[in-house]
Amino acid sequence: MVIPAAQFPALKARQVLRLLAKLGYRIERQAGSHRKLVAPNRPPIGFAFHDRDDVPPRALRHILSDRVGLTEAEIRDLLWK
Repeated sequence: MVIPAAQFPALKARQVLRLLAKLGYRIERQAGSHRKLVAPNRPPIGFAFHDRDDVPPRALRHILSDRVGLTEAEIRDLLWK
């Protein structure tokens, strides 16, 4: 079962980048607020939020589960522990 978007927090883009860094992502290139993030053994991610923008719960769920491919348990560990 997938965690509903309503249970996800809204985070600042800077906080989401920190979470992705914990997963091994680093910025490969950047043009303005558009960043390409890469990590070993994980798919590349395009991230186009300004550092102070809020990343809504639905977008955060999409990034972590659909784009990165984290399991429900991995998401819970990352966000709530």
